[in-house]
Amino acid sequence: MSAPAGVAAAVDEGLAAAVCGVTAEAQAAIVMVCRDPGAREILRRELFKRYCGDYQIVVCGRPGELAPWMRDLRAAGLPVALVIGAVGALDPDGIEVLAAVRAIDPTALRVAAVGWGDWQSVRSVFDAVILGKIDHWVTRPVQTPAEEFHRPVTEFLREWGSGRGGGFEAVQVIGEQWSARSQELRDLFSRHRVPAGFYDATSERGQQMLHELGLESPDLPVVVLRFAAERSALVNPSNLEIADAFGVMTPISPEEVFDVAVVGAGPAGLAAAVGASSEGLRTVVVEHEAVGGQAGTSSMIRNYPGFSQGISGAKLAQETWQQAWTFGTTFLYMRQAQSLTEKNGRYQLVLSDGGVLTSRTVIIATGASYRRLGVPRLEDLQGRGVFYGAAVSEAPAMRGRNVFVAGGGNSAGQTALHMAKWADRVTVLARAESLADSMSDYLLRQIGATPNIDVCYRVQVADGTGTSHLQSLILEDTASGARRSVPADALFVLIGSQPRTQWLGDSIARDQQGFILTGPELPARTSSRWPPGRPPLPLETSQPGVFAAGDARRGSVKRVASAVGEGAATIPLVHHHLETMAVASAAAYPRDGLLTKIS
Repeated sequence: MSAPAGVAAAVDEGLAAAVCGVTAEAQAAIVMVCRDPGAREILRRELFKRYCGDYQIVVCGRPGELAPWMRDLRAAGLPVALVIGAVGALDPDGIEVLAAVRAIDPTALRVAAVGWGDWQSVRSVFDAVILGKIDHWVTRPVQTPAEEFHRPVTEFLREWGSGRGGGFEAVQVIGEQWSARSQELRDLFSRHRVPAGFYDATSERGQQMLHELGLESPDLPVVVLRFAAERSALVNPSNLEIADAFGVMTPISPEEVFDVAVVGAGPAGLAAAVGASSEGLRTVVVEHEAVGGQAGTSSMIRNYPGFSQGISGAKLAQETWQQAWTFGTTFLYMRQAQSLTEKNGRYQLVLSDGGVLTSRTVIIATGASYRRLGVPRLEDLQGRGVFYGAAVSEAPAMRGRNVFVAGGGNSAGQTALHMAKWADRVTVLARAESLADSMSDYLLRQIGATPNIDVCYRVQVADGTGTSHLQSLILEDTASGARRSVPADALFVLIGSQPRTQWLGDSIARDQQGFILTGPELPARTSSRWPPGRPPLPLETSQPGVFAAGDARRGSVKRVASAVGEGAATIPLVHHHLETMAVASAAAYPRDGLLTKIS
Protein backbone atom coordinates (compact mmCIF):
# COMPACT_ATOMS: atom_id res chain seq x y z
CA MET A 1 0.00 0.00 0.00
CA SER A 2 1.38 3.37 -0.93
CA ALA A 3 1.77 6.14 1.61
CA PRO A 4 -0.45 9.25 1.53
CA ALA A 5 0.30 12.00 -0.97
CA GLY A 6 3.07 14.35 0.05
CA VAL A 7 5.11 11.74 1.90
CA ALA A 8 8.73 12.80 2.33
CA ALA A 9 11.33 10.41 1.00
CA ALA A 10 13.47 10.62 4.12
CA VAL A 11 13.42 11.97 7.62
CA ASP A 12 14.59 15.57 7.71
CA GLU A 13 14.43 17.87 10.70
CA GLY A 14 13.32 20.65 8.41
CA LEU A 15 10.23 18.70 7.35
CA ALA A 16 7.06 18.87 9.38
CA ALA A 17 6.60 15.14 9.10
CA ALA A 18 7.94 12.10 7.33
CA VAL A 19 7.03 8.50 6.78
CA CYS A 20 9.76 6.11 7.83
CA GLY A 21 9.77 3.68 4.95
CA VAL A 22 6.76 2.78 2.83
CA THR A 23 5.53 -0.59 4.07
CA ALA A 24 3.29 -2.31 1.54
CA GLU A 25 2.13 -4.89 4.12
CA ALA A 26 1.14 -2.30 6.74
CA GLN A 27 -2.47 -2.53 7.92
CA ALA A 28 -2.26 0.34 10.39
CA ALA A 29 -0.03 3.24 11.38
CA ILE A 30 1.87 4.44 14.43
CA VAL A 31 2.18 8.21 14.55
CA MET A 32 4.75 9.95 16.73
CA VAL A 33 4.79 13.70 17.44
CA CYS A 34 7.74 15.35 19.20
CA ARG A 35 9.44 18.74 18.88
CA ASP A 36 12.73 17.72 20.56
CA PRO A 37 15.06 16.62 17.70
CA GLY A 38 17.17 14.31 19.88
CA ALA A 39 14.25 12.57 21.56
CA ARG A 40 12.41 12.40 18.24
CA GLU A 41 15.30 10.65 16.55
CA ILE A 42 15.61 8.01 19.29
CA LEU A 43 11.86 7.39 19.22
CA ARG A 44 11.88 7.19 15.43
CA ARG A 45 14.76 4.71 15.41
CA GLU A 46 13.20 2.45 18.04
CA LEU A 47 9.77 2.44 16.43
CA PHE A 48 11.14 1.85 12.94
CA LYS A 49 13.44 -1.02 13.94
CA ARG A 50 10.75 -2.92 15.82
CA TYR A 51 7.45 -2.20 14.07
CA CYS A 52 8.02 -1.07 10.49
CA GLY A 53 7.29 -4.52 9.07
CA ASP A 54 3.66 -4.37 10.19
CA TYR A 55 2.94 -0.68 10.77
CA GLN A 56 3.52 2.50 8.84
CA ILE A 57 5.66 4.72 11.09
CA VAL A 58 4.93 8.44 10.75
CA VAL A 59 7.07 11.05 12.50
CA CYS A 60 5.71 14.54 13.13
CA GLY A 61 8.00 17.33 14.23
CA ARG A 62 5.23 19.92 14.60
CA PRO A 63 1.93 19.19 16.41
CA GLY A 64 0.03 21.32 13.91
CA GLU A 65 0.66 18.71 11.23
CA LEU A 66 -0.71 15.82 13.31
CA ALA A 67 -4.40 16.16 12.39
CA PRO A 68 -3.83 16.47 8.61
CA TRP A 69 -1.55 13.44 8.64
CA MET A 70 -4.03 11.34 10.57
CA ARG A 71 -6.77 12.24 8.10
CA ASP A 72 -4.50 11.46 5.15
CA LEU A 73 -3.62 8.08 6.64
CA ARG A 74 -7.26 7.22 7.16
CA ALA A 75 -8.08 8.28 3.60
CA ALA A 76 -5.33 5.95 2.38
CA GLY A 77 -6.89 3.04 4.28
CA LEU A 78 -4.41 3.06 7.17
CA PRO A 79 -6.12 3.42 10.56
CA VAL A 80 -3.94 4.90 13.30
CA ALA A 81 -3.32 2.42 16.11
CA LEU A 82 -1.16 4.61 18.38
CA VAL A 83 -0.36 8.29 18.63
CA ILE A 84 2.77 8.61 20.75
CA GLY A 85 3.24 12.20 21.83
CA ALA A 86 6.13 13.71 23.75
CA VAL A 87 5.37 15.56 26.99
CA GLY A 88 8.12 17.69 28.52
CA ALA A 89 9.94 21.02 28.46
CA LEU A 90 10.02 21.26 24.64
CA ASP A 91 6.49 19.85 24.37
CA PRO A 92 4.61 21.64 27.18
CA ASP A 93 1.30 21.26 25.33
CA GLY A 94 1.83 17.56 24.66
CA ILE A 95 -1.15 16.43 26.73
CA GLU A 96 -3.52 18.79 24.94
CA VAL A 97 -2.14 17.67 21.58
CA LEU A 98 -2.94 14.06 22.49
CA ALA A 99 -6.34 14.96 23.94
CA ALA A 100 -7.33 16.48 20.58
CA VAL A 101 -6.74 13.11 18.88
CA ARG A 102 -10.03 11.77 20.28
CA ALA A 103 -12.00 14.11 17.99
CA ILE A 104 -9.98 13.00 14.95
CA ASP A 105 -10.00 9.25 15.57
CA PRO A 106 -11.68 8.01 18.77
CA THR A 107 -10.24 4.51 18.39
CA ALA A 108 -6.56 5.52 18.24
CA LEU A 109 -4.81 5.01 21.56
CA ARG A 110 -3.11 8.16 22.87
CA VAL A 111 0.23 7.48 24.54
CA ALA A 112 2.29 10.12 26.33
CA ALA A 113 6.09 9.69 26.17
CA VAL A 114 7.96 11.31 29.07
CA GLY A 115 11.65 11.50 29.91
CA TRP A 116 13.05 9.48 32.77
CA GLY A 117 13.28 11.68 35.87
CA ASP A 118 10.91 14.37 34.56
CA TRP A 119 8.67 13.99 37.60
CA GLN A 120 6.68 17.14 36.97
CA SER A 121 5.62 15.90 33.54
CA VAL A 122 4.94 12.43 34.93
CA ARG A 123 2.56 13.90 37.51
CA SER A 124 0.66 15.82 34.83
CA VAL A 125 0.48 12.66 32.72
CA PHE A 126 -1.01 10.69 35.62
CA ASP A 127 -3.67 13.36 36.05
CA ALA A 128 -4.37 13.31 32.30
CA VAL A 129 -4.92 9.54 32.36
CA ILE A 130 -7.41 9.92 35.21
CA LEU A 131 -9.26 12.64 33.31
CA GLY A 132 -9.32 10.58 30.13
CA LYS A 133 -7.24 13.02 28.09
CA ILE A 134 -4.78 10.26 27.26
CA ASP A 135 -4.97 6.48 27.44
CA HIS A 136 -1.46 5.36 28.42
CA TRP A 137 2.08 6.55 29.00
CA VAL A 138 5.64 5.31 28.46
CA THR A 139 9.11 6.41 29.44
CA ARG A 140 11.04 7.58 26.39
CA PRO A 141 13.98 5.35 25.43
CA VAL A 142 17.42 6.81 26.05
CA GLN A 143 19.48 4.03 24.47
CA THR A 144 19.02 0.98 22.29
CA PRO A 145 17.74 -1.64 22.58
CA ALA A 146 14.94 -0.29 24.81
CA GLU A 147 12.96 -3.32 25.92
CA GLU A 148 11.28 -1.48 28.78
CA PHE A 149 9.86 0.88 26.16
CA HIS A 150 8.76 -1.83 23.75
CA ARG A 151 7.03 -4.01 26.31
CA PRO A 152 4.17 -1.56 26.99
CA VAL A 153 4.05 -0.36 23.37
CA THR A 154 3.48 -3.94 22.21
CA GLU A 155 0.75 -4.35 24.79
CA PHE A 156 -0.94 -1.13 23.62
CA LEU A 157 -0.90 -2.41 20.05
CA ARG A 158 -2.45 -5.67 21.19
CA GLU A 159 -5.14 -3.73 23.07
CA TRP A 160 -5.91 -1.66 19.98
CA GLY A 161 -6.07 -4.71 17.73
CA SER A 162 -8.30 -6.59 20.15
CA GLY A 163 -10.79 -3.75 20.31
CA ARG A 164 -10.82 -3.29 16.56
CA GLY A 165 -11.30 -6.91 15.54
CA GLY A 166 -10.17 -8.37 12.24
CA GLY A 167 -7.08 -10.49 11.71
CA PHE A 168 -7.03 -14.19 12.51
CA GLU A 169 -10.46 -15.68 13.19
CA ALA A 170 -10.34 -18.93 15.15
CA VAL A 171 -14.12 -18.96 15.08
CA GLN A 172 -16.62 -17.55 12.59
CA VAL A 173 -20.23 -16.87 13.52
CA ILE A 174 -22.85 -16.56 10.77
CA GLY A 175 -26.14 -15.25 12.07
CA GLU A 176 -28.66 -12.46 12.24
CA GLN A 177 -27.07 -9.11 13.02
CA TRP A 178 -29.68 -8.08 15.55
CA SER A 179 -30.56 -11.20 17.49
CA ALA A 180 -30.09 -12.00 21.16
CA ARG A 181 -28.29 -15.27 20.38
CA SER A 182 -25.85 -13.66 17.93
CA GLN A 183 -25.03 -10.99 20.49
CA GLU A 184 -24.61 -13.63 23.20
CA LEU A 185 -22.09 -15.53 21.09
CA ARG A 186 -20.13 -12.39 20.16
CA ASP A 187 -19.94 -11.53 23.85
CA LEU A 188 -19.06 -15.09 24.86
CA PHE A 189 -16.09 -15.35 22.48
CA SER A 190 -14.95 -11.83 23.34
CA ARG A 191 -14.92 -12.57 27.07
CA HIS A 192 -12.97 -15.80 26.48
CA ARG A 193 -10.57 -13.85 24.24
CA VAL A 194 -11.26 -16.20 21.33
CA PRO A 195 -10.60 -14.32 18.06
CA ALA A 196 -13.94 -14.49 16.29
CA GLY A 197 -15.51 -12.91 13.23
CA PHE A 198 -19.22 -12.25 12.79
CA TYR A 199 -20.98 -12.37 9.41
CA ASP A 200 -24.54 -11.29 8.76
CA ALA A 201 -26.38 -14.26 7.26
CA THR A 202 -28.34 -11.95 4.94
CA SER A 203 -25.21 -10.36 3.45
CA GLU A 204 -23.58 -11.55 0.24
CA ARG A 205 -20.54 -12.77 2.16
CA GLY A 206 -22.67 -14.58 4.73
CA GLN A 207 -24.70 -16.32 2.03
CA GLN A 208 -21.50 -17.35 0.25
CA MET A 209 -20.07 -18.84 3.45
CA LEU A 210 -23.22 -20.86 4.09
CA HIS A 211 -23.17 -22.14 0.50
CA GLU A 212 -19.52 -23.20 0.83
CA LEU A 213 -20.43 -25.10 3.99
CA GLY A 214 -23.23 -26.89 2.15
CA LEU A 215 -25.89 -25.34 4.38
CA GLU A 216 -29.14 -24.16 2.83
CA SER A 217 -31.46 -22.18 5.14
CA PRO A 218 -29.95 -23.61 8.36
CA ASP A 219 -31.09 -22.73 11.85
CA LEU A 220 -29.03 -19.73 12.85
CA PRO A 221 -26.50 -18.98 14.10
CA VAL A 222 -23.88 -21.23 12.56
CA VAL A 223 -20.53 -21.48 14.38
CA VAL A 224 -17.50 -22.49 12.31
CA LEU A 225 -14.44 -23.76 14.19
CA ARG A 226 -11.42 -22.95 12.03
CA PHE A 227 -8.54 -23.84 14.36
CA ALA A 228 -8.85 -27.64 14.22
CA ALA A 229 -7.27 -29.86 11.58
CA GLU A 230 -10.76 -30.66 10.32
CA ARG A 231 -12.93 -27.56 10.38
CA SER A 232 -16.40 -28.20 11.68
CA ALA A 233 -19.61 -26.21 11.47
CA LEU A 234 -22.06 -26.28 14.37
CA VAL A 235 -25.65 -25.41 13.48
CA ASN A 236 -27.44 -23.39 16.16
CA PRO A 237 -25.30 -24.96 18.90
CA SER A 238 -25.75 -24.55 22.62
CA ASN A 239 -22.94 -23.09 24.70
CA LEU A 240 -22.31 -26.57 26.08
CA GLU A 241 -21.91 -28.01 22.58
CA ILE A 242 -19.47 -25.24 21.68
CA ALA A 243 -17.41 -25.84 24.82
CA ASP A 244 -17.26 -29.58 24.19
CA ALA A 245 -16.29 -29.00 20.54
CA PHE A 246 -13.26 -27.00 21.66
CA GLY A 247 -11.92 -30.16 23.30
CA VAL A 248 -10.29 -28.47 26.28
CA MET A 249 -12.05 -30.42 29.05
CA THR A 250 -10.84 -33.63 30.63
CA PRO A 251 -13.53 -36.26 31.37
CA ILE A 252 -14.07 -36.76 35.09
CA SER A 253 -14.60 -40.20 36.52
CA PRO A 254 -17.65 -40.60 38.82
CA GLU A 255 -15.32 -42.12 41.44
CA GLU A 256 -12.96 -39.13 41.44
CA VAL A 257 -12.88 -37.09 44.65
CA PHE A 258 -11.50 -33.56 44.63
CA ASP A 259 -10.10 -31.67 47.57
CA VAL A 260 -11.73 -28.41 46.44
CA ALA A 261 -14.66 -27.75 44.13
CA VAL A 262 -15.01 -24.10 43.14
CA VAL A 263 -18.37 -23.01 41.76
CA GLY A 264 -17.88 -19.92 39.60
CA ALA A 265 -14.88 -18.63 37.65
CA GLY A 266 -15.09 -14.93 38.42
CA PRO A 267 -12.26 -13.11 40.23
CA ALA A 268 -12.99 -14.83 43.54
CA GLY A 269 -13.29 -18.32 42.07
CA LEU A 270 -10.19 -17.98 39.91
CA ALA A 271 -8.12 -16.69 42.84
CA ALA A 272 -9.30 -19.62 44.95
CA ALA A 273 -8.37 -22.05 42.16
CA VAL A 274 -4.88 -20.57 41.83
CA GLY A 275 -4.30 -20.78 45.56
CA ALA A 276 -5.67 -24.28 45.97
CA SER A 277 -4.00 -25.93 42.98
CA SER A 278 -0.66 -24.20 43.63
CA GLU A 279 -0.63 -25.79 47.08
CA GLY A 280 -1.24 -29.29 45.75
CA LEU A 281 -4.97 -29.55 46.37
CA ARG A 282 -6.92 -31.37 43.68
CA THR A 283 -9.12 -28.58 42.36
CA VAL A 284 -12.04 -28.38 39.94
CA VAL A 285 -13.86 -25.23 38.79
CA VAL A 286 -17.40 -25.20 37.39
CA GLU A 287 -18.41 -22.19 35.28
CA HIS A 288 -21.76 -21.89 33.52
CA GLU A 289 -21.07 -18.79 31.44
CA ALA A 290 -17.69 -17.12 30.87
CA VAL A 291 -14.45 -16.94 32.80
CA GLY A 292 -14.20 -13.62 34.63
CA GLY A 293 -17.79 -13.12 35.71
CA GLN A 294 -19.06 -9.54 35.68
CA ALA A 295 -15.49 -8.27 35.90
CA GLY A 296 -14.68 -10.03 32.65
CA THR A 297 -16.91 -7.58 30.78
CA SER A 298 -15.05 -4.48 32.01
CA SER A 299 -13.25 -2.71 29.16
CA MET A 300 -10.61 -1.18 31.45
CA ILE A 301 -9.94 -1.61 35.18
CA ARG A 302 -7.52 1.03 36.42
CA ASN A 303 -7.61 0.47 40.18
CA TYR A 304 -6.45 -3.16 40.30
CA PRO A 305 -3.08 -3.39 42.10
CA GLY A 306 -0.08 -4.11 39.90
CA PHE A 307 -1.42 -2.70 36.63
CA SER A 308 -0.51 0.97 36.50
CA GLN A 309 -1.67 1.23 32.87
CA GLY A 310 -4.95 -0.50 33.63
CA ILE A 311 -6.09 -3.89 32.35
CA SER A 312 -9.25 -5.14 30.71
CA GLY A 313 -11.40 -7.50 32.75
CA ALA A 314 -11.19 -10.18 30.06
CA LYS A 315 -7.39 -10.10 30.00
CA LEU A 316 -7.13 -10.18 33.79
CA ALA A 317 -9.49 -13.16 33.89
CA GLN A 318 -7.68 -15.03 31.14
CA GLU A 319 -4.27 -14.52 32.74
CA THR A 320 -5.59 -15.82 36.08
CA TRP A 321 -7.37 -18.72 34.39
CA GLN A 322 -4.17 -19.72 32.61
CA GLN A 323 -2.28 -19.51 35.90
CA ALA A 324 -4.75 -21.86 37.58
CA TRP A 325 -4.70 -24.22 34.59
CA THR A 326 -0.91 -24.28 34.68
CA PHE A 327 -1.03 -25.42 38.31
CA GLY A 328 -3.34 -28.27 37.35
CA THR A 329 -6.86 -26.98 37.99
CA THR A 330 -9.57 -28.88 36.12
CA PHE A 331 -12.19 -26.64 34.45
CA LEU A 332 -15.73 -27.59 33.48
CA TYR A 333 -17.24 -24.98 31.17
CA MET A 334 -20.89 -24.25 30.39
CA ARG A 335 -22.04 -26.42 33.26
CA GLN A 336 -24.18 -25.05 36.05
CA ALA A 337 -24.33 -26.38 39.59
CA GLN A 338 -27.92 -27.31 40.39
CA SER A 339 -27.75 -28.69 43.90
CA LEU A 340 -25.37 -29.24 46.82
CA THR A 341 -25.69 -32.17 49.22
CA GLU A 342 -23.52 -33.78 51.89
CA LYS A 343 -22.89 -37.51 52.05
CA ASN A 344 -20.48 -39.32 54.37
CA GLY A 345 -18.43 -36.20 55.06
CA ARG A 346 -18.12 -35.30 51.38
CA TYR A 347 -20.08 -32.90 49.22
CA GLN A 348 -21.75 -33.66 45.93
CA LEU A 349 -22.58 -31.13 43.24
CA VAL A 350 -25.17 -32.13 40.66
CA LEU A 351 -24.46 -30.35 37.36
CA SER A 352 -26.77 -29.23 34.57
CA ASP A 353 -25.37 -31.86 32.19
CA GLY A 354 -26.31 -34.64 34.61
CA GLY A 355 -22.80 -35.12 35.96
CA VAL A 356 -21.96 -35.29 39.66
CA LEU A 357 -18.84 -33.88 41.29
CA THR A 358 -17.60 -35.11 44.65
CA SER A 359 -15.34 -32.98 46.80
CA ARG A 360 -14.13 -32.71 50.37
CA THR A 361 -14.68 -28.94 50.38
CA VAL A 362 -16.62 -26.46 48.27
CA ILE A 363 -16.06 -22.76 47.55
CA ILE A 364 -19.13 -20.93 46.27
CA ALA A 365 -18.08 -17.99 44.10
CA THR A 366 -21.04 -17.71 41.76
CA GLY A 367 -21.08 -13.91 41.99
CA ALA A 368 -24.07 -11.79 41.04
CA SER A 369 -25.95 -10.84 37.91
CA TYR A 370 -27.41 -7.49 36.90
CA ARG A 371 -31.05 -7.05 37.72
CA ARG A 372 -33.50 -7.20 34.84
CA LEU A 373 -35.53 -4.16 33.87
CA GLY A 374 -38.76 -6.15 33.86
CA VAL A 375 -40.15 -4.04 31.00
CA PRO A 376 -41.73 -6.46 28.48
CA ARG A 377 -41.12 -4.35 25.36
CA LEU A 378 -37.46 -3.84 26.26
CA GLU A 379 -36.96 -7.48 27.23
CA ASP A 380 -38.16 -8.41 23.74
CA LEU A 381 -35.42 -6.18 22.29
CA GLN A 382 -32.54 -7.88 24.13
CA GLY A 383 -29.64 -8.22 21.71
CA ARG A 384 -31.33 -5.77 19.35
CA GLY A 385 -30.30 -2.58 21.06
CA VAL A 386 -30.87 -3.65 24.68
CA PHE A 387 -27.91 -5.33 26.38
CA TYR A 388 -27.41 -6.60 29.93
CA GLY A 389 -23.86 -5.98 31.12
CA ALA A 390 -21.08 -4.12 29.37
CA ALA A 391 -21.24 -6.13 26.11
CA VAL A 392 -17.81 -4.83 25.12
CA SER A 393 -17.96 -6.72 21.83
CA GLU A 394 -20.79 -4.43 20.68
CA ALA A 395 -18.82 -1.19 21.11
CA PRO A 396 -17.63 -0.79 17.48
CA ALA A 397 -21.25 -1.13 16.31
CA MET A 398 -22.10 1.96 18.38
CA ARG A 399 -20.24 4.29 16.04
CA GLY A 400 -22.24 7.50 15.62
CA ARG A 401 -25.15 6.21 17.73
CA ASN A 402 -27.06 7.61 20.71
CA VAL A 403 -26.26 5.29 23.62
CA PHE A 404 -27.71 5.08 27.15
CA VAL A 405 -26.15 3.31 30.14
CA ALA A 406 -28.43 2.50 33.08
CA GLY A 407 -26.57 2.14 36.36
CA GLY A 408 -24.45 4.03 38.85
CA GLY A 409 -21.61 1.65 39.75
CA ASN A 410 -18.08 1.21 38.44
CA SER A 411 -19.20 -1.18 35.71
CA ALA A 412 -21.64 1.42 34.39
CA GLY A 413 -18.92 4.10 34.44
CA GLN A 414 -16.43 1.89 32.60
CA THR A 415 -19.06 0.98 30.02
CA ALA A 416 -19.96 4.63 29.40
CA LEU A 417 -16.31 5.58 28.89
CA HIS A 418 -15.71 2.68 26.51
CA MET A 419 -18.82 3.36 24.44
CA ALA A 420 -17.92 7.06 24.23
CA LYS A 421 -15.01 6.15 21.96
CA TRP A 422 -17.49 5.21 19.23
CA ALA A 423 -20.89 6.66 20.11
CA ASP A 424 -21.96 10.15 19.18
CA ARG A 425 -23.49 10.67 22.64
CA VAL A 426 -23.55 8.54 25.80
CA THR A 427 -26.00 9.25 28.62
CA VAL A 428 -25.65 7.63 32.05
CA LEU A 429 -29.00 7.11 33.78
CA ALA A 430 -28.70 7.10 37.59
CA ARG A 431 -31.53 6.65 40.06
CA ALA A 432 -29.61 8.37 42.85
CA GLU A 433 -28.93 12.09 43.29
CA SER A 434 -25.19 11.51 43.02
CA LEU A 435 -22.71 8.90 41.85
CA ALA A 436 -20.18 9.69 44.57
CA ASP A 437 -21.29 6.86 46.87
CA SER A 438 -21.39 4.17 44.19
CA MET A 439 -18.60 4.97 41.72
CA SER A 440 -14.84 5.35 42.15
CA ASP A 441 -13.50 8.88 42.08
CA TYR A 442 -11.21 8.26 39.10
CA LEU A 443 -14.22 7.22 37.00
CA LEU A 444 -16.24 10.23 38.11
CA ARG A 445 -13.45 12.57 37.10
CA GLN A 446 -12.96 10.85 33.76
CA ILE A 447 -16.68 10.92 32.96
CA GLY A 448 -16.81 14.61 33.86
CA ALA A 449 -13.93 15.31 31.47
CA THR A 450 -15.41 13.36 28.54
CA PRO A 451 -17.38 15.82 26.39
CA ASN A 452 -19.79 13.34 24.82
CA ILE A 453 -20.94 11.78 28.12
CA ASP A 454 -23.92 13.20 30.02
CA VAL A 455 -25.27 12.06 33.39
CA CYS A 456 -28.97 12.22 34.26
CA TYR A 457 -29.79 11.86 37.96
CA ARG A 458 -33.00 10.70 39.65
CA VAL A 459 -34.20 8.90 36.55
CA GLN A 460 -35.05 5.33 35.59
CA VAL A 461 -36.04 3.46 32.45
CA ALA A 462 -39.80 2.92 32.43
CA ASP A 463 -40.45 1.73 28.88
CA GLY A 464 -39.25 1.85 25.29
CA THR A 465 -40.21 1.35 21.69
CA GLY A 466 -38.82 -0.51 18.70
CA THR A 467 -39.66 -3.32 16.33
CA SER A 468 -36.56 -4.90 14.85
CA HIS A 469 -34.29 -2.62 16.92
CA LEU A 470 -34.52 -0.20 19.84
CA GLN A 471 -35.80 3.20 18.74
CA SER A 472 -36.64 5.16 21.90
CA LEU A 473 -36.74 5.02 25.69
CA ILE A 474 -39.33 6.29 28.13
CA LEU A 475 -37.50 7.84 31.10
CA GLU A 476 -39.24 8.43 34.42
CA ASP A 477 -38.27 10.98 37.06
CA THR A 478 -37.99 9.02 40.32
CA ALA A 479 -39.24 11.97 42.39
CA SER A 480 -42.15 13.35 40.38
CA GLY A 481 -43.03 10.35 38.24
CA ALA A 482 -43.00 12.53 35.14
CA ARG A 483 -42.13 10.70 31.95
CA ARG A 484 -40.47 11.73 28.71
CA SER A 485 -39.50 9.98 25.51
CA VAL A 486 -35.96 10.18 24.11
CA PRO A 487 -34.51 8.73 20.89
CA ALA A 488 -32.16 5.82 21.66
CA ASP A 489 -30.11 3.44 19.56
CA ALA A 490 -28.78 1.28 22.41
CA LEU A 491 -29.27 0.70 26.13
CA PHE A 492 -26.72 -1.07 28.33
CA VAL A 493 -28.25 -2.17 31.63
CA LEU A 494 -25.98 -2.48 34.68
CA ILE A 495 -28.35 -1.97 37.61
CA GLY A 496 -28.08 -3.56 41.02
CA SER A 497 -26.85 -7.01 41.86
CA GLN A 498 -28.75 -10.23 42.30
CA PRO A 499 -26.72 -13.10 43.80
CA ARG A 500 -26.57 -16.28 41.75
CA THR A 501 -27.47 -18.54 44.63
CA GLN A 502 -30.98 -19.77 43.80
CA TRP A 503 -29.59 -23.22 43.02
CA LEU A 504 -28.62 -23.70 46.67
CA GLY A 505 -32.20 -23.93 47.93
CA ASP A 506 -32.24 -24.61 51.68
CA SER A 507 -28.83 -26.30 51.75
CA ILE A 508 -26.99 -23.07 52.65
CA ALA A 509 -28.23 -20.24 54.89
CA ARG A 510 -28.90 -17.01 52.97
CA ASP A 511 -30.44 -13.64 53.73
CA GLN A 512 -33.73 -12.39 52.25
CA GLN A 513 -31.97 -11.09 49.12
CA GLY A 514 -30.26 -14.43 48.57
CA PHE A 515 -26.74 -13.45 49.68
CA ILE A 516 -24.86 -16.22 51.50
CA LEU A 517 -24.33 -15.85 55.25
CA THR A 518 -20.85 -16.67 56.55
CA GLY A 519 -18.86 -16.80 59.79
CA PRO A 520 -20.28 -14.82 62.70
CA GLU A 521 -23.41 -13.87 60.71
CA LEU A 522 -24.64 -17.48 60.66
CA PRO A 523 -27.83 -18.20 62.63
CA ALA A 524 -27.38 -19.94 65.97
CA ARG A 525 -29.37 -22.99 64.82
CA THR A 526 -26.50 -24.08 62.60
CA SER A 527 -23.96 -24.35 65.46
CA SER A 528 -24.64 -28.06 66.00
CA ARG A 529 -23.12 -28.89 62.59
CA TRP A 530 -19.57 -28.04 63.63
CA PRO A 531 -17.09 -30.26 65.45
CA PRO A 532 -16.90 -29.57 69.20
CA GLY A 533 -14.76 -26.56 70.00
CA ARG A 534 -14.58 -25.31 66.41
CA PRO A 535 -16.78 -22.30 65.57
CA PRO A 536 -17.53 -21.40 61.94
CA LEU A 537 -14.52 -19.99 60.14
CA PRO A 538 -14.73 -16.39 58.80
CA LEU A 539 -15.80 -17.27 55.21
CA GLU A 540 -17.48 -20.55 56.09
CA THR A 541 -21.17 -21.03 55.30
CA SER A 542 -23.79 -22.92 57.31
CA GLN A 543 -22.20 -26.17 56.12
CA PRO A 544 -18.75 -27.01 57.55
CA GLY A 545 -16.22 -27.12 54.75
CA VAL A 546 -18.34 -25.04 52.37
CA PHE A 547 -17.06 -21.50 51.93
CA ALA A 548 -18.29 -18.42 50.08
CA ALA A 549 -16.28 -15.63 48.47
CA GLY A 550 -16.98 -12.63 46.28
CA ASP A 551 -20.24 -10.96 45.34
CA ALA A 552 -22.44 -13.92 46.32
CA ARG A 553 -21.50 -13.43 49.99
CA ARG A 554 -23.35 -10.95 52.20
CA GLY A 555 -21.14 -8.07 53.23
CA SER A 556 -18.65 -8.44 50.39
CA VAL A 557 -17.08 -5.34 48.84
CA LYS A 558 -18.13 -5.10 45.20
CA ARG A 559 -14.62 -4.62 43.81
CA VAL A 560 -12.43 -6.98 41.79
CA ALA A 561 -9.44 -6.78 44.15
CA SER A 562 -11.65 -7.52 47.15
CA ALA A 563 -13.15 -10.57 45.45
CA VAL A 564 -9.67 -11.84 44.60
CA GLY A 565 -8.62 -11.34 48.22
CA GLU A 566 -11.61 -13.28 49.53
CA GLY A 567 -11.02 -16.10 47.07
CA ALA A 568 -7.38 -16.39 48.12
CA ALA A 569 -8.34 -16.17 51.81
CA THR A 570 -10.52 -19.27 51.58
CA ILE A 571 -7.55 -21.58 50.96
CA PRO A 572 -6.01 -21.42 54.48
CA LEU A 573 -9.54 -22.07 55.77
CA VAL A 574 -9.85 -25.07 53.49
CA HIS A 575 -6.57 -26.43 54.88
CA HIS A 576 -7.84 -25.85 58.43
CA HIS A 577 -11.04 -27.76 57.73
CA LEU A 578 -9.26 -30.66 56.02
CA GLU A 579 -6.79 -30.95 58.91
CA THR A 580 -9.65 -30.90 61.42
CA MET A 581 -11.43 -33.66 59.53
CA ALA A 582 -8.22 -35.70 59.34
CA VAL A 583 -7.72 -35.40 63.10
CA ALA A 584 -11.36 -36.35 63.75
CA SER A 585 -11.04 -39.34 61.43
CA ALA A 586 -7.88 -40.50 63.17
CA ALA A 587 -9.57 -40.22 66.55
CA ALA A 588 -12.57 -42.23 65.35
CA TYR A 589 -10.37 -44.94 63.84
CA PRO A 590 -7.18 -45.17 65.97
CA ARG A 591 -5.23 -47.54 63.73
CA ASP A 592 -2.20 -47.85 66.06
CA GLY A 593 -4.41 -48.77 69.01
CA LEU A 594 -6.22 -51.38 66.96
CA LEU A 595 -2.94 -52.98 65.85
CA THR A 596 -1.74 -53.09 69.45
CA LYS A 597 -4.85 -54.96 70.54
CA ILE A 598 -4.54 -57.46 67.71
CA SER A 599 -0.91 -58.14 68.45
